[in-house]
Amino acid sequence: MWMYIAALVVLYYVVRWYRELERVPDRGSKYVYITGCDSGFGNLLAHHLDKCGFCVVAACFTEKGEEELKKSCSNRLSTVHLDVRKTESVDKAVAFIKNLVGQKGLWAVVNNAGVSVPAGSCDWMTMQDYKSMMEVNLDGVIRVTLSVLPLIKKARGRVVNVASVFGRISATGGPYCVSKYAVEAFNDSLRICLHPFGVKVLCIEPGFFKTNVTDTNIIISCVKKLWEKLPKETKEEYGDDYLSKVEKVMEEKFSRMPDSDLMKVVSCMEHAVSAVHPRTRYSPGWDAKFFWLPLSYAPTWLSDYLLLKDAIKPAKSVI
Repeated sequence: MWMYIAALVVLYYVVRWYRELERVPDRGSKYVYITGCDSGFGNLLAHHLDKCGFCVVAACFTEKGEEELKKSCSNRLSTVHLDVRKTESVDKAVAFIKNLVGQKGLWAVVNNAGVSVPAGSCDWMTMQDYKSMMEVNLDGVIRVTLSVLPLIKKARGRVVNVASVFGRISATGGPYCVSKYAVEAFNDSLRICLHPFGVKVLCIEPGFFKTNVTDTNIIISCVKKLWEKLPKETKEEYGDDYLSKVEKVMEEKFSRMPDSDLMKVVSCMEHAVSAVHPRTRYSPGWDAKFFWLPLSYAPTWLSDYLLLKDAIKPAKSVI
């Protein structure tokens, strides 16, 4: 019996692999709008899709990002300045895209722009800390998506949302996991709503990868700034040496965790954009597939135990 089950599993993956090989035709007439192209996944994806023959609209936050992409890509790639926090910036980008795509519509939007700071314990945060991240990681995704939906519908295209494996399990405090859970919810509701129009909505849930989002120096600097703003009472609860302990763990353990092969994520993004039969969800990274996702399905007592067993305890911890 087990041999039959094993054979069925193997057959399933072989059929899925073969089915997912097919790519969409006429790439040269298909436009893909990518946010957050200054660096990291967005930058690599812009280069990669340009080489694949797509017409890329790369949205950058800085002029430097735009200039570097123009120099290193073909004339099929266009750049546009974008601040996803501002409606007027998003509207200007959409007006630019409309002129480019004409009656063909927009084949895909990839919501990649995001931030990882402020990062720290929930009781170190203010409402403004939560709002500042949600403005980019959630509001920005929704704002950009809604602005181009008529163009996506026209092309019967697709929306690709970059969430995180921490949209499936909260492994840290602060607003990051909150924002990514919310992106997952938006993604799922949008997928259901747009299904009747032939629009595919797909989600990328990366594990730890070496980008600005996981940059140890940026995160440590943010933690220090948060610590400086804390009231005396909260600092006493955590202890004078708590910050140095956090810094040590970040430098000795966390800095080794991110995967430097960003193409694992970019390949999933490219498949979501170009495959005739894309997956609903992609979870690039061995840590995502074999630790974080299984942990998200585990009983709460088990996931809490694994997340807390090596955590740094505050000085006045009662447990």
